[in-house]
Amino acid sequence: MTSLNQDISSKLKNLNGLEKLIAVNVFVFFIVTILRALVGRFMILDWLELPSDFYSFLIKPWTLVTYSFLHYDFFHILFNMLWLYFVGKMFLTLFNVKLGMNVYFLGAISGGLLYLLGYNVIPSFFSGPSRLVGASAAVRALLIFICAYSPFMDVRMFTFKIKLWHIGVAVVAIDILGLFGANSGGNLAHLGGAILGYGYAVQLRKGNDIGKGFEKMMDSLSSLFSKKEKSPLRTVHKTRGRKEKMAGYSKEEFSEFNTQKKIDVILDKISKSGYDSLTKEEKDFLFRAGK
Repeated sequence: MTSLNQDISSKLKNLNGLEKLIAVNVFVFFIVTILRALVGRFMILDWLELPSDFYSFLIKPWTLVTYSFLHYDFFHILFNMLWLYFVGKMFLTLFNVKLGMNVYFLGAISGGLLYLLGYNVIPSFFSGPSRLVGASAAVRALLIFICAYSPFMDVRMFTFKIKLWHIGVAVVAIDILGLFGANSGGNLAHLGGAILGYGYAVQLRKGNDIGKGFEKMMDSLSSLFSKKEKSPLRTVHKTRGRKEKMAGYSKEEFSEFNTQKKIDVILDKISKSGYDSLTKEEKDFLFRAGK
């Protein structure tokens, strides 16, 4: 049993950030499913789902994020996690994990906000009060981000290839049609995630990372819960002098700057000519940078 626990722990540590999100979603699904089978609907769910009523939301604002980890239907979580797995793999061949996490969580937040806005501005369009659950808006944000950033990248579908922008347009069109169906609130949230993904990609192509503020906030929060290792040694001597700089940057900053510029050049090439136009060296470089 100990060996099995160690093996599971080791595999979980080797997962990237988006794969860990899949693991968390699946874990929450099984826990909630078991509890619902034993005791029926339990009160804690009311504090995790995103309510359509704005005043109820003000009492529990954290639901703008927690709703995206709840799934009650097996096929709901199955399709969401399959989408997240395949879109995540594609995303991480081009971008780093932190960017993916930014797009994912901001997509969930954007989807939740549009859902709230729709229900409270035009309530007559919807069938009545409801609650939002599921990671669909967050996954939509990742998908539409890639489609907007590299629209002419080819994706193989069975025996033929299709451009990413074709997929993006088809997905958004389906969500718009879904506004007139039974899951109008869910499809409105999907569109909120899609808008975030598109806007993020457009701004990033201009050199503006609109998720940097969110990233810093999350880093600050995670640092509060991370354990700080105390060194048994005391500092008795402090070297003076400036760090060696190159063109006004430290060596680390200069290296990161060059890497990002190379990534931007490769991504621009993908946008114009497709992923298959890259050389093996360029593909390997993108893969390493994504890691």
